Amino acid sequence: MKSDLREFSHRQGTSGPNADNLELDALIVGAGFSGIYCLHELRKLGLKTVIFEAGSDFGGTWRWNCYPGARVDSEVPEYQYSIPETWKDWSWSTNYPAYGEIRGYFNHVVDVLDVRKDCAFGTVVVGAEYDVGTGRWHVSTQDGRQATAKYLIAATGFAAKRYIPEWPGIDKFRGTVHHSSFWPEKGVDIRGKRCAVIGTGASGVQVTQAWGPVAESLTVFQRTPNLAIPMRRRDLTVQEQEQLKTVYPQLFQLRETSFSGFGYNFSERGTFEDNEKEREEFLEGIWKVGGFRYWVASYKDYLFDPRANRVIYDFWARKARERIQDPKTRDMLAPLEPRHPWGVKRPSLEVDYYEQFNRETVHLVDTNANPIANFTETGIQLQDGTHHEVDVVCIATGFDVSSGALTNMGLRSIEGNNLKDEWATAVHTYLGLTISGYPNLFHMYGPHAPTALSNGPTCVEVQGRWVVDAIKQMERRGIKSIDPTKSASHTWKHRIDDLSNLTLLPTTRSTYMGGTFPGKPFEQLNYTAGIATYLQEIRAVLPEFTGFDVVMETT
Repeated sequence: MKSDLREFSHRQGTSGPNADNLELDALIVGAGFSGIYCLHELRKLGLKTVIFEAGSDFGGTWRWNCYPGARVDSEVPEYQYSIPETWKDWSWSTNYPAYGEIRGYFNHVVDVLDVRKDCAFGTVVVGAEYDVGTGRWHVSTQDGRQATAKYLIAATGFAAKRYIPEWPGIDKFRGTVHHSSFWPEKGVDIRGKRCAVIGTGASGVQVTQAWGPVAESLTVFQRTPNLAIPMRRRDLTVQEQEQLKTVYPQLFQLRETSFSGFGYNFSERGTFEDNEKEREEFLEGIWKVGGFRYWVASYKDYLFDPRANRVIYDFWARKARERIQDPKTRDMLAPLEPRHPWGVKRPSLEVDYYEQFNRETVHLVDTNANPIANFTETGIQLQDGTHHEVDVVCIATGFDVSSGALTNMGLRSIEGNNLKDEWATAVHTYLGLTISGYPNLFHMYGPHAPTALSNGPTCVEVQGRWVVDAIKQMERRGIKSIDPTKSASHTWKHRIDDLSNLTLLPTTRSTYMGGTFPGKPFEQLNYTAGIATYLQEIRAVLPEFTGFDVVMETT
């Protein structure tokens, strides 16, 4: 079982982007949506730019997520680039593509944008430090290479550092065990096997749906119920997509005007502006259409008002419970009394998740009441001594979310501090794009942006345009470096907290509030006022670089 990106370090050549001692204008870390977008746009400026990618190919999270049932939970065509070259000759087979088709999309994007020549795969960044004198970042990789660049862009996303609990005995387990995001490309044959899924987040839900009908037996270890909602996956025809492409530019503009970067938004009405019959009809309508509409196209007040939230929860619980046959399992999966407010954890999209537990071969274990104590050679033992014999285990325990990728890169500030140490008690950024003490460093789809509350490609393009426009201004005006002031960073931190504290999000430890990584601070890691408002706030800083210390080039 692999547990760290460093284990994937594998130099794939000695020339081009794989050469040692590269001198670049911009170095991008990560070859997913963010990295490809920035590379494409920076090359238009004539800047020598290279991507360092730890994985074996393009795709970001979709290069790693090949676990059984892996499928996107944002609907197409919203889940793709707005760049015309990337969509004019591309069609999807379904509104929620599986990982294989998304990889095919990335291959198409790479070809039409011609970006492969500028990417070094199997390249894991382990150190980066800015030289104030030269105005350049010095970057080192796991395999010993060095590179320098004026600009460093961490396009590492919010889910690059996996979380694998340190269960005693896991190294002695004689069966097969993998983290969902380090799943082997060749897959694992589970026919006739006793299987286990630990964790019921998005990955756990999808693996359960894939394994339930196939495994000899499946045991799902659940700490907290996943308040999952219907995906409503359907096939798409080429003809209907070609007809829709005439309005793609308008659709891509529309997604930037919504809260979460989709083509729909919260209702104009509050929960109690409708009477009971009207509420039932409204909720039934968004439930029937499916996707994230029940989450971010619902009543505008339910994430602020506990009474309104309970209405949303009770409707969800009724819908989920009617699909689960066993009363005890029903209470574990969809309790009548909520464990936390609805929507303060990102709901997963499901197809037939709840029906899996109606199978005689699928069992649910409550690890909140009876935690996992250790692994044995033949299975998993709980705190009360109960032992579950298993052959194959999928660890679906998620990630050191949002900040983990950045703190795992070996970033060092101009004061000589490690970012990992600086963020040990609290994360500070400016605009969710830059960090004080790290000049000319930009990070994307990470902390203090709409990240985990948004459709990835929408957030990426909003942030990517800002990064490229900032660099364009720097190049044209002869600016050596920009570094956000500590005052601006603290103001942005307060902004993040103030917005969050208006909502019910701080009531629960979740992906938004620091995740469940041991020792991680309980704090809001996302900008919670939505994509449209975020776009206005970050654009107001340009072109004057308000909140930054600006150093000009000397002649």
